[in-house]
Amino acid sequence: MFDDNERLARQEAHWLIEEFGAEAPLYAAMRAEKAIEQKDFGRCARWKRILEILADSRSTKSAVFKY
Repeated sequence: MFDDNERLARQEAHWLIEEFGAEAPLYAAMRAEKAIEQKDFGRCARWKRILEILADSRSTKSAVFKY
């Protein structure tokens, strides 16, 4: 079972994929960078987790398409 932070990160990642498609990781990286510039490291950690989820979803999809 996921905690609220993980659930929200997964929802955000799903929304980014729907909204931006292949550009979703770029958008998330820009948001993480902006959070770093503002020294909001909690928000940066959330965007980093979203980037990890996006990377996992891309690797899972590419593995499915291989077979």
